[in-house]
Amino acid sequence: MAAAFGVYLHIPFCAKRCDYCAFATWTDRAHLAGDYLRALHLDIERSALAPVSSVFVGGGTPTFVDPSQLASVLRAIPAAADAETTVECNPDDVTPEMLRTYRDAGVNRVSIGVQSMVPHVLASLGRSHLPANVHSAVAAVAEAGIATFNLDLIYGAVGESLDDWRMTLEAALALEPTHISAYALTVEAGTPLALEANRHPDDDDLADKYQLADELLSAAGLGNYEVSNWSRVGHECRHNMLYWRQGNYRGFGSAAHSHHDGRRWWNVRTPERYIAAVMANESTEAGSECLDARARHEEGLQLAIRMREGVPAEALPLATMAAEGWDDLVESDGRRVRLTQRGRLLANEVSLRLR
Repeated sequence: MAAAFGVYLHIPFCAKRCDYCAFATWTDRAHLAGDYLRALHLDIERSALAPVSSVFVGGGTPTFVDPSQLASVLRAIPAAADAETTVECNPDDVTPEMLRTYRDAGVNRVSIGVQSMVPHVLASLGRSHLPANVHSAVAAVAEAGIATFNLDLIYGAVGESLDDWRMTLEAALALEPTHISAYALTVEAGTPLALEANRHPDDDDLADKYQLADELLSAAGLGNYEVSNWSRVGHECRHNMLYWRQGNYRGFGSAAHSHHDGRRWWNVRTPERYIAAVMANESTEAGSECLDARARHEEGLQLAIRMREGVPAEALPLATMAAEGWDDLVESDGRRVRLTQRGRLLANEVSLRLR
């Protein structure tokens, strides 16, 4: 069996930028979308890729651009017969026709940006969609016959009570997703959120909300397989698992990252520069780094400890954890060491003790 290899496509356009977002996205460059998608198509064709095991279209807002043009780009990727192909979707944009277009181009997984099902929490996050549109989007997923879908949630916004978060989780579970990602609100430099300290999340509040999420999602049959991700058996995101297992992947589009056997590189950041480089048949690479064997090993352990399978027992001696009073953060079957629920809350502390 060929080794897993992924492709990431970056769509850098949005109608509105969320207050917490630090991604390479723009709200004033919609006029570039057609040229950008043509550049993506050409860049992929020139790359002569071998069949890929997963494709992930992220952003930005992939559903902001013309679905037929995006489908044409997807068809240019030589996907293996059993490839997982995901598109991130804004619930305000989704229509049955859009998802049928995606499906016909090989999309078999969508990720819907829900964040919250409570209007005042959405407003606190700077989100514009209505919870009712999430229901419509999920109905369109079912109508298109796409069996696997994720709901992206964010907790910790100012003004979000524990009951608000419970309401979001219960509303999300009522939609019967096969996968839920629940992320703690993170303050990123340069964002509107970063400039307002009174809107920053509280660590204790985040811990309470994580524990509630784990309890409700696990009880509903979605198992935690990475700190922030829960799924039904067989619906884990294969593309993200490729990242977490240090697999190889190729990124197309502005600011997209790639990795091959310890070498990482990233593309020029703006869509204008990406389009210009592709059209001139020049490299889109803006910078790179190479990890030596030790750095790759350490990074591999730091990623693995966040996953359900954990790390080899020798990588994290339990005696060391016990001596430091951290033994309740991990559990072991003698061969592998895994994080407990509390350990997932303190994964960075555990990572410092890996060897």
